[in-house]
Amino acid sequence: MPKRLILVAGNIGSGKTSLTERIGARLGWLTAYESVVDNPYLPDFYANMREWAFHLQIYFLGHRAEQHLQMAQDPRSAIIDRSIYEDAHIFARALHHLGNINERDYQTYRHLYQLVVKRLPPPSLLVYLKAPVSVLMDRIQQRGREIETGIDEDYLTLLDTYYDEWIQSFDLCPVLTLRSDSLDFVHDPKHLNEVVNRIQHKLAGKEEIVF
Repeated sequence: MPKRLILVAGNIGSGKTSLTERIGARLGWLTAYESVVDNPYLPDFYANMREWAFHLQIYFLGHRAEQHLQMAQDPRSAIIDRSIYEDAHIFARALHHLGNINERDYQTYRHLYQLVVKRLPPPSLLVYLKAPVSVLMDRIQQRGREIETGIDEDYLTLLDTYYDEWIQSFDLCPVLTLRSDSLDFVHDPKHLNEVVNRIQHKLAGKEEIVF
């Protein structure tokens, strides 16, 4: 199979990390993940979002651009947990909407984002994981991450709306949408096989199969 660069997108709790891990292991692809543990801005951001939101988004922009380039330039196929495109179209947009990034900083960020992404090689496929907000909330509560304690249904609903709008206009590569609430690719090998098959069919340019 030729070199592939796959991006896994989706709302918080949709299963991106789990799918990235399993696809990488199954197909022998490189994997890359979000910078959370070593992110120098997250603690300050969660202590004071309005003061640190712009700094956090600039950090993520640089981190994801570097990650995207590294995975694209490696001769091996790769799959990345969350894309650089979501930072701008989902999260920075939400922070601006909620008043945590002012208009001047938001326009500065958008300008820099456009300059960066124009120079990135396009991905081979975007896998979009979608699940109802109620399911996302249950998953977030079950995993009990301290940094996610402030997430509520209204915020997830806002992100979900932005995701739907973004996916409708995304045209850099084919998009494969998967309902992660009806696919248990973590515990059910048959479901993981289904996802792998659907990804391979999409990459081959074949008509999407229904299992």
